[in-house]
Amino acid sequence: MKKIRFMDVSFRDGFQSCFGARVKTEDFLPALEAAVHAGTDNFEIGGGARFQSLYFYCEEDAFTMMDTARKIVGPDINLQTLSRGANVVGLVSQSRDIIDLHARLFKKHGITTIRNFDALMDVRNLAFSGQCIHDAGLKHQVVVALMGLPPGLTETYCHTPQFYLDKLQEILDAEIPFDSVAFKDASGTTTPAVVHETIKGARKMLPEGTIIQFHTHDTAGMGVACNFAAITGGADIIDLSMAPVSGGTAEVDILTMWQRLRGTEYTLDIDQEKYLEVEALFIDQMYKYYMPPEATAVNPVISFSPMPGGALTANTQMMRDNNTLHLFPQVINNMREVVVKGGFGASVTPVSQFYFQQAFANTVQGHWKKITDGYGKMVLGYFGKTPARPDEEVVRLASEQLGLAPTVEDVHDINDRNPELGVAYNKSLLQKAHIPQTDENIFIAATCGAKGIAFLQGDCATGIRYKADIAVEIKATPRAEVVAAYHEAHKHDIHQKEVNHRLEELFSKLPSATPVPVQSASKVISMAGNFTVFVDGAPYTVSFAEGSAINPQSVAAAPVAEADAAPAPQIHAGIPVPAVMPGNVFSISVKVGDEVKEGEEVAVIEAMKMETPVKAPCSGRILSITVAKGDPVGMGEIMMTIE
Repeated sequence: MKKIRFMDVSFRDGFQSCFGARVKTEDFLPALEAAVHAGTDNFEIGGGARFQSLYFYCEEDAFTMMDTARKIVGPDINLQTLSRGANVVGLVSQSRDIIDLHARLFKKHGITTIRNFDALMDVRNLAFSGQCIHDAGLKHQVVVALMGLPPGLTETYCHTPQFYLDKLQEILDAEIPFDSVAFKDASGTTTPAVVHETIKGARKMLPEGTIIQFHTHDTAGMGVACNFAAITGGADIIDLSMAPVSGGTAEVDILTMWQRLRGTEYTLDIDQEKYLEVEALFIDQMYKYYMPPEATAVNPVISFSPMPGGALTANTQMMRDNNTLHLFPQVINNMREVVVKGGFGASVTPVSQFYFQQAFANTVQGHWKKITDGYGKMVLGYFGKTPARPDEEVVRLASEQLGLAPTVEDVHDINDRNPELGVAYNKSLLQKAHIPQTDENIFIAATCGAKGIAFLQGDCATGIRYKADIAVEIKATPRAEVVAAYHEAHKHDIHQKEVNHRLEELFSKLPSATPVPVQSASKVISMAGNFTVFVDGAPYTVSFAEGSAINPQSVAAAPVAEADAAPAPQIHAGIPVPAVMPGNVFSISVKVGDEVKEGEEVAVIEAMKMETPVKAPCSGRILSITVAKGDPVGMGEIMMTIE
């Protein structure tokens, strides 16, 4: 019987998939230690979004987290992190000196192996970073990035077994040093047949004894099948997770995969009773964290609009922060076109985030009206060569809006010439901010930007969502408003019975809550429009979306209150400066009385890891500023006025 090894990704990808990567270190250390005692010797512990998130949301230092994890597990356990090739642990591609610094720092702070991928599968982006990882004394796991294409496309080469094997051959021809090979499907959309044929072919190509590892998510419901396909194709190691961060957008649970292999010629060779105990402990530790319902749900739509499990919940968490979660279905629908026109890069960070950002912009700013910075630079070649040629019209728009010409030049050469990248530039930022110029601080500044500098200055806030916080938000919301918001968010949900069931659960958390009407076998009326309802004697206007339903027998008739007079519209003197997208005010660069020129940046809005400048629509003097740093703003909301 062949033993299949596994890597426990709970403490990196599991957190990213289920909690948007927002988990405090102290809360998972007992489970990490218990997993070691249960027999796990291979963990993914950091990198990827879990590097930035500690600075952005958790008020913690990622290097301290790595040091602490190494102390807990001891010297012999494999601790692995995730790197994005030339982008290392951020969305911005870096110069060679920062890429080299990444490898040396992660070695210094206790990491054993770095999994290194490039979403575009441009082997040039793997060669230099891979050499740096090797030279730093780390194990290098080189990656072939997988993704299932949306059904119905005419593309016949990209993301097929032959495409992946050709990319593997390019890696071999480039003589990139590596210790193992991973096939990574971050969106969980590659079919089991493609997984099997790809790994079977790779096993024939690679030198005897080469370790092959497979990674997928269960977002589209194919995780168990794809893992088994990888095993039968010749994989040695698969990535698994532990409850509560397993299944759905995360990876298949260790115990689930153990059960799948029973009665076959393969085994995980674990003591399942010990892992039951570890998972019980882990569930208890994570109980206080709010887990969005979409985090552990299987979503068949993902196969049509590939969104990585590790990015889906991170994005919905950010949409909650920006009060734009109701737009999520539209954004996902727009993803498909964005992937196709972007050149079929694998939907894994940073490319998956570029896809999502562009789909978000297409949703809130108009169809292809605004090309986002990351997506635009990607189609123009500034992150490397895309697997297929991007749409010519999108390339033209990107070139016009970003003021950049398309390029096929090596990304490293471009970045080495950029005066705002590299060790020297980030040293100058630290010096200006009176922050010690250590290697760690240089890397934080380079990969986390202004937020990294703010963290080092002690100017940061916790962005973690706990269940208690969500309960407070619910209690502060009038019940009728909750009904309206919920129906609006689920107006495309055909499972009305499930909607009513979820509403019942929601209202059960409210004190003295009036029961929500439950759909019965009696006649159900479909309704849409605005209605006045009474809750505890107070009138509320409720908007029901088309397709909502209500049972008339379970709702008592209530007199309609006389409508209040509409409030007088707020009048802003001067020329308004509106928010160009929904989000949070990241910075304001002017004050009342300042003179500005048309096109000058006056503020920045942050949304979906994008910092979008707000520019003056005309020249003049700032008359008023109606928002402050950190405020949420809606699309078109007036932020200031100019006279």
